[in-house]
Formats: sequence, C-alpha cells, structure tokens
Amino acid sequence: MNIIRAAEVPNIIKNGSFIAIDGFVGIGVPEEILVNIEKSFFKNGSPNSLNLMFAAGFGDGKSRGLCRLAHEGLINKVIGGHWGLGPNLSKLANENKIEGYNLPQGVIAQMFRDMAAKKPGTISKVGLDTFVDPALQGGKVNSSTKEDIVSKLQINEEEILFFKAPKKIDVALLRASSADEDGNISYENEALFLEGFHIAAATKNSGGKVIVQVEKILKAGSIQPKDVKIPGILVDYIVITEDSKNHMQTFAEQFNYGYVNNNLSVKSSDINFPLDERKIISRRCALSIKKEAKVLNYGIGMPESIALVLKEEKQDEKFVPTVEPGAIGGVPMGGMSFGASLNPICIVEQPTQFDFYDGGGLDMAFLGLAQCDQYGNINVSKFGPKLAGCGGFINITQNAKEVIFCGTFTAGGLKVDCENGKLKIISEGKIKKFIKNVEQITFSGNFAIKNNKKTLYITERAVFELRKEGLTLIEIAEGIDIEKDIFANMEFKPLLASDIKYMDSRIFQENLMNLKF
Repeated sequence: MNIIRAAEVPNIIKNGSFIAIDGFVGIGVPEEILVNIEKSFFKNGSPNSLNLMFAAGFGDGKSRGLCRLAHEGLINKVIGGHWGLGPNLSKLANENKIEGYNLPQGVIAQMFRDMAAKKPGTISKVGLDTFVDPALQGGKVNSSTKEDIVSKLQINEEEILFFKAPKKIDVALLRASSADEDGNISYENEALFLEGFHIAAATKNSGGKVIVQVEKILKAGSIQPKDVKIPGILVDYIVITEDSKNHMQTFAEQFNYGYVNNNLSVKSSDINFPLDERKIISRRCALSIKKEAKVLNYGIGMPESIALVLKEEKQDEKFVPTVEPGAIGGVPMGGMSFGASLNPICIVEQPTQFDFYDGGGLDMAFLGLAQCDQYGNINVSKFGPKLAGCGGFINITQNAKEVIFCGTFTAGGLKVDCENGKLKIISEGKIKKFIKNVEQITFSGNFAIKNNKKTLYITERAVFELRKEGLTLIEIAEGIDIEKDIFANMEFKPLLASDIKYMDSRIFQENLMNLKF
C-alpha cells in the first residue's frame, strides 16, 4: 500500500482504462481525485479515452462529481445507473461523442459484486418490458452504442435478463474516512457504505489498482476488525485529502453527526408546510398508506414531502422509511444530501439493500410522476435531449408490493388554491404530463398488470388506478370539472370508474387531517 497525493493519480491511470467509481449524489465521491484527473486532462491531455462504470449518479449538476469527467476526449464509454447529475455527460451521449448504457442502479451495484467473483454477468428480472429490455433499447443511450450487453434468457420457464459484465476493471476510485498504515479502510464519517468493498474486490481480482481517498491515516491495528469495510489486502494506493471541500459528507454539508449516529437530539418544532399542490398530493399519498405497510421508500422530489405530512400528523414513527443506497429508518434527506438519513436505524451496503428491494421487501414505494401514457407507462429517464437515467427507479417500481406515482397533473406554471375543501385551478400548467405514448418506458404498465401490482397515479386534482382494463380515473377533487380540467389537459381519454369518488375534503383544508393508522 502506497500513500500518494491526488495529483499523482492521473499518472497511474493509463489512456483507455476501464474505471469503476463510487458515489451517490455527493456521498462517497472521491472529489479530490476527480479534481486532479480533470486538471491533468486539460493540462497534459491525459488520461483520456476512459471507460466509466458507476451504479448511482453523483454530482451537483454543475461542476462537481461526474461533471469533472464530462469532457470530450476524456471519456470513451459510460455504463451508469443515473446520468442526470452530470448533464454534460448526457450531452456527449446525445451528440454521439461517447458510447453509453443506462442500466438499473441496483443491477450495476450487484454486477460489481458478481464481478468480484468473476461471474460472467448478472441475471435479474429488473428491466423487463422497459427500455433496458433488449426487445426495446437494451439500455443503449445512443446510436453510437453498438454492443449488446443485455440479453433475454428463459430460466425455469420464466423470462429473465442477463447483464454482461465488463472483462476487467483497471482502476477503482473510492472514498472512505480513514486508513491505517496497513491500508485497512473504515467509513466512520461516511453517510453510506455503497459498494466500496465489492468494487475493490472486483478490481483486485481482475488485476487492477484500487485507490482510496481518505481524511486521515491511523496507526496499524487501530481500526477494529468489524469497522474495517475494505481490508488492506485490496488496497494499492491511499490519497489523503488536502482540501476539506473535496471531502464533504454530502455536497450540501461538510459533516452531520446525525447521518452516522442514531442518538442525535432533534428539537421538535412546528412544520412550516404550506397548503399548496405539493402538500395536497403528499396528503393524498399519505391517505393511501395501509396500516400493515411498515417498510416504505420515498423517491427524490415530490415524494419527499410525504414524510413531512406523516410527521405533521404525528404518524411518522409507525413506518420505517428506507433509501436505496443503504439507509434504513430515520428521516431521509433531500436535495444535495439525498441518500443520507438523519438518525438511521441501520446502514447496509447498496447491493444488499437492492437484494432486499428486488425480493419484494418494500411494502409501498412513492416515486415521481414525470410522464404517464395511456397504457400506464411512466417515463422519468429521458426527455428529448435530456438524459436523466433510471437510477434505482426500475428496481423499486417493479418489485415493491404497491407503487404510487405522484406529481402535478400539468407542469410549467401550474398554480392552485383551496377554498372550503375544494380545489381551484388559478393558472394551468403549459406542459401536459399525461400523453399518448411516453418517449421511454421506465415503468411498464403491462409488466405491472401481468404481475397484479397495485399501482396508483396521484395528482392534485385526480387519482388514477392501473387496472386490467386500462388506466382508470377513480377520484377527482371537488371543484374540478372532468372535461375542462382533466380530459382537456390529457392527450388521451382514460377509463372512468363506475364508482368515481371525490378526493377526501380534508386534503384541501388548512387544519390537520387527524390521520390515524
């Protein structure tokens, strides 16, 4: 094990190398290493033509994380779970300047584990009937991407996908908290473990080099055995962070004690949560939670507010929220701290969390509603030139026992008001979200129907259910005209339930709903 400066890392990476990187938004990102790779590329033209593989997207959408690598000539190919936090990387893909694949985040996390065991790839049902399915796009993001790395198999008379693993990893770029003099790695200040061990093992077993960015070096033997998350036998180089800004716990916070402990004292205070479309939707989602549903997942964006509603109603402790990169319990964070949880019960490795998810461990999952079509398909991964990527969306939505998509009915200027338990549209959004056919299938309505999955689509003015007969309108808000406010703002006409109801009037009133489970 060698201790080096981050400025020396580019000299270790050969042109055309296959690189595996860890990170989730701003958590676990080896930022100081990435800063120096970017500097070296602009100064010396090397390293270049790199091939990247990462499970979760990481970056701030501006300059950090993946954004530091998103330069023409620096990158040759990308296999990634989420692209949205590195918009210039998406731009390179859209312009066919790089090869690219978008695969489910959980599948890639599990692929690293399988690569460590030198398995030829990973088998999974995750992705069937979506753009990942080879019958559609096979996860390819552009026409420059030719190789088929996803194929369909029949095992025990069931369809399953096989994700072909890369032959080797040349360099692993990881981040942790501490290393001892023997190279043993601990994660005491990191909000997540992610798949650091699995990437290190996969890299070492394929003859590659493992580089870990840490905050400090400790004496040999000072890290207790159960606290060692990557043993020194897997580590080749240690980089000690020189600039603390390049080793933030998240991209929003330098360090938050509550992300790595469960005993933080949190002062109770009134929640300032105005009665707007966000709260209306979150309240209707909260009303859909079944008493017996204990394990939940909230996606980023609109679903984050459901936790606020439950807290406001003093019902939050009756459920256990989880986050896909590994946090269980506590309060899931949002924004640039998404992925962390405040006062978590437990933190597990990302591949393990997705094992639990893929096996049906989630009772209910709440995800964003970007685009929905006449078949109940959802698109959250690609919008014209914008390549967001699927992240863990497919793993979660295909395998949770019940799925609820939540979002405003239209976008781009929507304003609403509530009067006496009724909803009033002040100004309509310019963009229709319920369209005839989605651009890309991230959630397959057909797959959900085949598997008898309970699926709801909740907006501020209407609730739809996916039934065998098709997408069905089951509830509307009082004050809403079906023809004028719903059908006129859709590109298709849904089915109407024979017993269509009004949404609960408590949703549209300032007072608490007095929610009880």
